[in-house]
Amino acid sequence: MNLFLGLPAVVPVFLVWYFLTNGPLASLGWTQQDPNEDDGMLLWLVVIVPVVVFFAALWALVNLSMRDKLLAEEPPYPYWPVSVVLTLVPSLGPIAFSWAYSVGQSMLDQGLS
Repeated sequence: MNLFLGLPAVVPVFLVWYFLTNGPLASLGWTQQDPNEDDGMLLWLVVIVPVVVFFAALWALVNLSMRDKLLAEEPPYPYWPVSVVLTLVPSLGPIAFSWAYSVGQSMLDQGLS
């Protein structure tokens, strides 16, 4: 179920990433701010907070009901961390793949030249 919840989780994960890269991380000099991003960060917070809160509430309600239905006793594994990781797989999987692909391409380019 958490893998299916991970599909719509792409939206809040992207919004948080966009806010962080154009706001605090750009101020620290760790990333470059998008030159077209001149609306300020308050507008993004007005958009991001309701989306993230709605998704987090939906995720928690679904997991609480599923845990009660599926598990009669304490699970042999840490339920909540596993649920979080499974939810993030659809968002972080393509990111990790694209990073690995770009690293592989740069290694091939260095080897060929």
